[in-house]
Amino acid sequence: MDNQLRNLPPLSRFKPFEAAARLESFSLAAAELGMTQTAISKQIAQLESDLGTTLFERRNRAVFLTGEGRRLGQVVSTALSSIASEVAYIRGDGRSDELILHCQLCEAFYWLMPRLARFHERHPGTELRVMSALKPLTEAQTPFDVAIQTTGRPSGTAKLAFTVSDEIFPVCAPSLIDPSTLPLDPDDLAAYSLLSHRVIPQDWMDWPDWFEAFGVAQTSERFTHFDSFPIVLQAAVAGQGVALGWKRTVQGMIDEGKLIRPCRETVVHPAELAVYQGSGGKLHPMTKPLLAWLSDELSE
Repeated sequence: MDNQLRNLPPLSRFKPFEAAARLESFSLAAAELGMTQTAISKQIAQLESDLGTTLFERRNRAVFLTGEGRRLGQVVSTALSSIASEVAYIRGDGRSDELILHCQLCEAFYWLMPRLARFHERHPGTELRVMSALKPLTEAQTPFDVAIQTTGRPSGTAKLAFTVSDEIFPVCAPSLIDPSTLPLDPDDLAAYSLLSHRVIPQDWMDWPDWFEAFGVAQTSERFTHFDSFPIVLQAAVAGQGVALGWKRTVQGMIDEGKLIRPCRETVVHPAELAVYQGSGGKLHPMTKPLLAWLSDELSE
């Protein structure tokens, strides 16, 4: 065992790899860890060199795990989670003086991050820690004061503070569709590859439900399925097909010209997103101000 430990690559390379493997995105891993995308890419390239194998396939401005990468990612993720749990136990309850906001990954990256400066302007000096997650609140490994996730996902004993609406509509790269044909009818989308966020359980609206909302008998078999919504959006930006977008998540990319709405139809869910207060007995004193700020921002 000692020889095996001595032959390990530098342990500092495993944390960037774990984040990139979990998110299947170098840019999202960089945002989560507070590093540059170049630094993430370099760490992973060095790890691949140490191991003598490719962990990610790079294509169409996106990255995809190889079989070896997926297996190693699962092992490293489990190991880091075990270390984090033990550190929390040693420290007592794992809490610090930080105000902890547990946020669903897409909302954290695409909606929350561009707005955080406004929270700090309103509450200067508050130490806010954002914990992004793909799994529901019932699988959160550390305590939190406030959480944001899709309504209906398991939330355990967290206390519902409020819900907010969102709109769901198709999005794609501007280059994918001839501008002279816009806007398309929902029936016309069958001619394009439809990018789908397919998970079990299906906590989010998918194409069959969206088409059903407009009475469209959807018969297209041109689906490409992903288990990560950020990867769905990356594929859409890369021109690989049409994705369903949630307005709070994709509006920034529409404003930047990375995505367009190929048709006018939209599905409005009046309680799509839920905001929770943590159920622990040691909530941060700034919990209520954070909830109030989120309510203001989400009501815009």
